[in-house]
Amino acid sequence: MSSNVVTIIGAGLAGSEAALQLAARGYRVRLLEQKPLQRTPAQTSDSFCELVCSNSFRGAALSNAVGLLKQEMRWLGSFVMKAADATRVPAGGALAVDRDAFSELMTRWVRESSSIEVIAGSVECLPDERPLLIATGPLTGDALARDIARTIGAEHLAYYDAIAPIVTADSIDWSKVFMASRWDKGDSPEDQRAYVNCPLDRAQYEAFVAALLAGQKVQPKSFEDVRYFEGCLPVEVMAERGPRTLAFGPMKPVGLTDPRTGRWPYAVVQLRSEDVAHTAYNMVGFQTRLTWGEQQRIFRTLPGLEQAEFARYGAIHRNTFINAPRLLDGTLQLRARPGVYFAGQITGSEGYVEGAASGWLAAWFMAAALQGRSPIPPPPSTAHGGLLTQMQRNPDDYQPSNITFSHLPPWQGARLQKRAKYEALAVRALTELRDWMQVNGLGSPDLQAVLAPATSGAETATPGAEAAPGA
Repeated sequence: MSSNVVTIIGAGLAGSEAALQLAARGYRVRLLEQKPLQRTPAQTSDSFCELVCSNSFRGAALSNAVGLLKQEMRWLGSFVMKAADATRVPAGGALAVDRDAFSELMTRWVRESSSIEVIAGSVECLPDERPLLIATGPLTGDALARDIARTIGAEHLAYYDAIAPIVTADSIDWSKVFMASRWDKGDSPEDQRAYVNCPLDRAQYEAFVAALLAGQKVQPKSFEDVRYFEGCLPVEVMAERGPRTLAFGPMKPVGLTDPRTGRWPYAVVQLRSEDVAHTAYNMVGFQTRLTWGEQQRIFRTLPGLEQAEFARYGAIHRNTFINAPRLLDGTLQLRARPGVYFAGQITGSEGYVEGAASGWLAAWFMAAALQGRSPIPPPPSTAHGGLLTQMQRNPDDYQPSNITFSHLPPWQGARLQKRAKYEALAVRALTELRDWMQVNGLGSPDLQAVLAPATSGAETATPGAEAAPGA
């Protein structure tokens, strides 16, 4: 490839990460984005990198695969992680952000970059320019999806993600709820106030499940083949799997002691703070396809939410993804169309963090190709390498997936308990990533500085890191 101009479709997490990475490496970027002229059904703002589902980037500790992935991203200079750390809100053992502040910061970095030209408008067919990165996310438009299908010679697949509701803080009856993080995780009293818990006894739980099952749902259109992602099932779909399913899922009471009784409740609905000021709370795990009227009626039967005001109702939206194992090579490039790359959820890399990480990987591979050299992928033992491994697995039944330790080579050392084994896998991953970074001129991060705080459940962060050097 001789051009120093890269074309990217989509200014979501993957596209924006890739654009900023390539700009920082001296390349010019044409970023094609439909906002502000058009939005998908799930979007509500004109900012880039809009977090339309949860405001959580999930687990923090290195004993959690996504915690490892985030630490790797920090080492690799991820702009998404810089923005997340700068806009984080208390969330116990997780990393959550103020979604508006996060999107606004990413948008500012992209728009202020002199190397990135943002072109507004709907893209209905793939441009001829190469290299080209397609990072259109889970709501790829119908016309573009059809053109992608023609290009790849295979049908794209569709299923539906569900969005959880948000309630305003001042509409919660605080006399009926309690604040606590599961197992009291978190480093400060503020962390313990990140979650509001609505406790239910057995009768309340059973009545709630019955209401979910009987509630009116939004029905898919006749031509839509609904295929839910197991990690983001609508709450009523979980209820259909058995009367106790929710009590072992998003309503599990384990590790949550009600201070009024000194015991775990029979079941719990957790609410997670949406912003630093705690003005709104997300119903954790309560993505739903109930109609808006039914959501208000049924969720107001929960203790503490009798007068709940909904800042956002739950909704369902389509998620389009390609069969990555059949179509992409190990550099996220179409085997049949050199110079055409994919990143983000359209590849099946489910989750905010995974999508952004795949954007970094695409930028790394594209930069190498532009320089005329063979790209060297991160080691398979790393979380980034694990993302690439997953995108080469199971071509006959490829399904979207969050990062898990099963994507990494198994532990070969002494027999360890589960948490200790995961921590050992994380140390192995970071050690090999550090060595890979040194060989590739990406710096030499301090492993020991990360291990002590990270393995205890905290994350290394750069609070207030609003500058984006090199962008």
